Amino acid sequence: MGVKTMLPSYELGFYALVVTCAVLYSASGIFEASRDSMNRKAFRDGIKPGWHYFGRKMDVADFEWVMWFTSFRNFIIFALSGHVLFGKICSMTVPQHRAVMYMVYGVLAVLSSMGLVYLMIILSHCLLLYSVALAKHKWLCYVAGLCCLASFKVEPFGSWQSGFVTGAFDLQDVLFYGGSTFTIVRCMSFALESCEKEEGIYSIFDLLKYNFYLPFFFFGPVMTFDQFHAQVSTRELRRKDDEMKNIRVSALLHVGAIVAVDIFFHFFYILTLPSDLKFVNRLSDWSLAGLAYSNLVYDWVKAAVMFGVTNTIARLDHLDPPQPPKCITMLYIFAETHFDRGINDWLCKYVYDHIGENHDNILKELVASITTFAITTLWLGPCEVVYIWSFVNCFGLNFELWVQKFFQLGPFAKLEAKMSGAMSRRIRAAFGAVNFWAIVLYNILALNSLEFALLVTKRLLVIGFPVSTLSIWFITYCGVQLIKERERILAIEEEEKDDKAKVE
Repeated sequence: MGVKTMLPSYELGFYALVVTCAVLYSASGIFEASRDSMNRKAFRDGIKPGWHYFGRKMDVADFEWVMWFTSFRNFIIFALSGHVLFGKICSMTVPQHRAVMYMVYGVLAVLSSMGLVYLMIILSHCLLLYSVALAKHKWLCYVAGLCCLASFKVEPFGSWQSGFVTGAFDLQDVLFYGGSTFTIVRCMSFALESCEKEEGIYSIFDLLKYNFYLPFFFFGPVMTFDQFHAQVSTRELRRKDDEMKNIRVSALLHVGAIVAVDIFFHFFYILTLPSDLKFVNRLSDWSLAGLAYSNLVYDWVKAAVMFGVTNTIARLDHLDPPQPPKCITMLYIFAETHFDRGINDWLCKYVYDHIGENHDNILKELVASITTFAITTLWLGPCEVVYIWSFVNCFGLNFELWVQKFFQLGPFAKLEAKMSGAMSRRIRAAFGAVNFWAIVLYNILALNSLEFALLVTKRLLVIGFPVSTLSIWFITYCGVQLIKERERILAIEEEEKDDKAKVE
């Protein structure tokens, strides 16, 4: 109820003004803290010389981001540019064999970057899971796949396998575990889809073509095998109207995002500040809330850029890859919280939806979510912080359903039915505001540290109560109303498209 209900324009304008002022005020506090802490000894490792002519240093606490655009930048440009050129030639000359050509290029790129031993390790896991797929028993595919995944994520098996890889460079560990774990997930998708195949099984070359598609190999996103196989097997390659224009726009947006993050890191040290809890504890409640939220937004931007680059190349190859993750600013529901749409689609298809079915039964939903987060824990790498992150997010996902079922009981359903659509929307937004901050607090566990998450929680809910707590809740409520307004507009547009399609 209230999904398509419109609020008065002056009310929405007030909400937008409140959110804008709150964001600017919070950002000013973070900017002042960054400026004042630029030369602190505790931040020496996280803040390096940057734009001398502006008198600003740069936050370099994110090892991954720095490596992408410094020492590893040339390799990325060279490898992906080669793939684009190679793919264009193949699509023009031998479109029916382009998947084989992609596989050959991907194997050569992996071989040149990681060495022969690493390639043999990957091939051995592919062969093992292909052999398991021959039995066409899903339970066996799950067991074998999860055991292979554990061999990279659980010690001492992970270190034992990585010890075979010779040589050393900055991103060797990142590429080793990224390529290995994504390979296992892809192999599991192949095995499970083979079980669904009515006659026979897909060939080993289908698996290798799927796994060694270079843009997805090291960092995803994951396309399920059925989607990849269907798309890459298409012989008639045709572009949709304005598709190339959209690809160019997408590429420019990602370049703009990279530049924006670089500028942002020279003025806001959102990654380094949380490392010094004594300094952070002196920040105002508003700045602390903004700092926690900014960390989630940055992680989303990093995921959007990383997957956006590979997705753009995949679209040039006439593929339709998974969509980028939904912006954290647009989230107030646990079910939509994910930073990797590919892994989320994989988990939903093979685990969450398979067990939870229509997600209406409380017991089935509990079993489905526990199983999903158990596999996610293994995917991320079992450790104390990941255990806590999995537990609280699993609880949040189920608590949403419990609250929904509770308010669907007779007395509450009748009460809401008597309300206007606008009032129902306002009440739901108030609950959504609580959910929004639950998502923020639960996820900064994995992005920062348990200590920082506890500090933010204590300041906003205990020490800052009631002024800071209720003020931030109200501002978040205003933000959720703006999100709901956008959802309302999108729902109406989607309905109009459906009506137009029916008429045609």
